Amino acid sequence: MHPDPGTTLSNCPAPAKLNLFLHVTGRRADGYHTLQTVFQLVDLDDSLDFRLLKRPDVVRVNPLSEVDPESDLCVRAARALQKSSGVKLGAAITLHKRIPMGGGLGGGSSDAATTLIALNRLWNIGFNRPQLMAIGAPLGADVPFFIFGHNAFAEGIGHDLTRIETQERFFAVIHPAVSVPTAAIFSAPELTRNTLPIKISDFCAGAQAVATRRLGADFGTNDLEAVAKARFPAVGEALDWLGRFGVARMTGSGACVFAAFDTRGAALSSLQGIPEKWTGWVCGSRSTHPLCDWLPGERA
Repeated sequence: MHPDPGTTLSNCPAPAKLNLFLHVTGRRADGYHTLQTVFQLVDLDDSLDFRLLKRPDVVRVNPLSEVDPESDLCVRAARALQKSSGVKLGAAITLHKRIPMGGGLGGGSSDAATTLIALNRLWNIGFNRPQLMAIGAPLGADVPFFIFGHNAFAEGIGHDLTRIETQERFFAVIHPAVSVPTAAIFSAPELTRNTLPIKISDFCAGAQAVATRRLGADFGTNDLEAVAKARFPAVGEALDWLGRFGVARMTGSGACVFAAFDTRGAALSSLQGIPEKWTGWVCGSRSTHPLCDWLPGERA
C-alpha cells in the first residue's frame, strides 16, 4: 500500500465480510428485497495493483476466466468513476484473488470498492466517501459498505448503514466446494420475506454492550439459509459440522458458513478433520477497512 506517486498503487487490500445475521424484512415494488444485517469485516483479503495509463483505457491484466470482461466488477467500477469524474486517465488492474467466488463473503463487491478508493487516489480525483458510495451502489448491494469502511448495521436494501463496534472474535469459515448464485436464492418462491424489523438494542446484550454497541455473533438468523440448504446440500453439511462447536451460520446468500470463537486456537480446532473437498480457514475480526484513511473529507 505504498504508492509510487502518480504511477502505481500496489497491494491494495479488498477485505472479506461476514453477515453476522441476515433478516429479510420485505420486498419492494421494484423487486429489491429489504433486509437487516450486520456486516463484519475480517482479515481475509484479495489484493489489487493499479498502474496509471495516460489514455482512458481500463485493462484487466489477469482477467478471471469465468467472468465476462464486460461484467468484471473492477472494470465496471473504474469506468463508473471515469464517467462520474470526467477524468481522461485509465488504469491497468491486476487482481490477486483469495476470497472465493460465490461464497457470500463479498469478494467481488470489495474488489469494486477498493478499485474506486484506489483510482480516486491514483487519478487524483478527490471524491469523498459519500460520493464514492453513491458511485458504488449500482455496482452491487455490498459495495457501499466496503467504502463506508466500518462494521455496520445495515437496513433497506443494504445501503442504510450505521457504524457499530463488534466484539473481537475469531471465525472458523468453511467453503463447502459449491458456488451459490445470489439471484437464485433471492428469487426462490419459498424464501420467507416477512421477518419483523429489529433495533440495534435488540441484539445487544447487557448495559455495557448497549453502551458500546457491541453485538453478539450468535444473534438472529440468516433467512437465506433454508433455501440455500435445500438447493445446495453441502451448505447444510458444513453448517452441521461447525454446529458441533458453536452457533454456525451461513454468510450472505452462501455458500460459506462460519462460527465465532474467543480464541484462534478454538477456531482452528473446529476445522480439524474437515472433508478434503472443503476449504477451511480462520479469520480475525477487523474494526475498519484497511484503506479507510485513503478518502478525503467526511469520515464515515
